[in-house]
Amino acid sequence: MMINFIKSFGFAFTGLFTFFRYERNGKIQLLAAVIATIAGGLFKISLHEWMWMCACIVTVLSFEMMNTAIEKICNMVQPEYHPAVKAIKDIAAAAVLLAAMASVVIGALIFLPKILDLL
Repeated sequence: MMINFIKSFGFAFTGLFTFFRYERNGKIQLLAAVIATIAGGLFKISLHEWMWMCACIVTVLSFEMMNTAIEKICNMVQPEYHPAVKAIKDIAAAAVLLAAMASVVIGALIFLPKILDLL
């Protein structure tokens, strides 16, 4: 039982590595997360702001990973164009977009006042 539990962590870390190594959007999202984290350190954001920023990063990355998995499953099951598959992929992509847009708003609420203070 414990061996299977430990193996499941291995599978999850393999998934993380695969996503960030081979998926273009994974690389882009990771870069954005690193930049946001560096900015958070440079601007000395509060604990409360760190919590919001971490929640945004994890949410966007998680949605992007699920979107990638959904796209791969759809492409495997139905390689040719199909309107239902298109709708599924579009809806999954919209979930990522919604999370990213909310994260941009939250990032602006955190960082814009700090940037304006510098000017």
